[in-house]
Amino acid sequence: MDVMDTAARLLRLLSLLQARPHWPGEELSERLGVTPRTVRRDVTRLRSLGYPVRADLGTHGGYRLAADGRLPPLLLDDDEAVAIAVGLGVAATTAVSGVADGAVAALAKLDQVLPARLRERVSAVRASTVQLPGPDLALVDADVLVVLATGCRRTEGVRFGYLDHHGQVSERSVEPYRIVHTGRRWYLVARDRDRDDWRTFRVDRVRDPVLTGRRYEHTDPPDAIAMVSEGTNLAPWSIQARLRVPFDLAEARRRFPPSVGVVEPDGEPDGDEPSTILRVAANELGPLMSFVAGLDCDVDVLAPAELRAAVRDRGVRLAARHGDPPPG
Repeated sequence: MDVMDTAARLLRLLSLLQARPHWPGEELSERLGVTPRTVRRDVTRLRSLGYPVRADLGTHGGYRLAADGRLPPLLLDDDEAVAIAVGLGVAATTAVSGVADGAVAALAKLDQVLPARLRERVSAVRASTVQLPGPDLALVDADVLVVLATGCRRTEGVRFGYLDHHGQVSERSVEPYRIVHTGRRWYLVARDRDRDDWRTFRVDRVRDPVLTGRRYEHTDPPDAIAMVSEGTNLAPWSIQARLRVPFDLAEARRRFPPSVGVVEPDGEPDGDEPSTILRVAANELGPLMSFVAGLDCDVDVLAPAELRAAVRDRGVRLAARHGDPPPG
């Protein structure tokens, strides 16, 4: 029984150490219902098992779980277990190569230990959920993604080969800043050292990245999300439109997320009412006309002139056709 109590207490101690970055020794003793000496012995046992529990000395001393060593067992409540099981199911169909196999393996382990009541909840979500098929996208190498993310976290330079849309490979030396996921693709936002400029790189086109060991500090980094939004929503299209919408900047960003277009402050507002500039793009006027017509607010088409004229002409035709009630 004493062995079982010790094992249960060690699991409880691990759970507490995961819940907060730091625990005073006396508070751990109270939570576990044991003496500080027993806590010290339990910490020693955890260390012998490979768990990196650090002891901080001094007035504010206590214990913390360091970010190295073995991965502690995760102790999950019901909602957390269901969320992870559902999330792993989604990850099994992700566009990151190598992640699907790991997600399937982790899901299999979790399914083995899920209580029946939770397995029923997970099964209900899976059975009632279908995935809308989309275009085939190039897979992102998980190892590539990890190297780039490590460079961002450490502020460490990265070198890699980059395949452009013409199929040409160039060598790049960059200072990575952020990785942005649009829901369809992954992008790296980084300062290109050779070009002395901020660029975005599709992660699926990155080849053989390596950390350089060279550290750096960003002095004036861009808005990574806005930069990717402009690169994906505006740059590829031949017609770019500037619209004035009657919202302040915060409300405009809520209504028009980065997946729709680029929201900017209005440098030349028309009157005292709040207004913001929304930039969207397409290859033809038709989709832009439909977008403008579908907005549930007043909107001014600032550019291009062709779009403004097309919207005006369509409005005149619609008004002429629908001005009077239909006969009969």
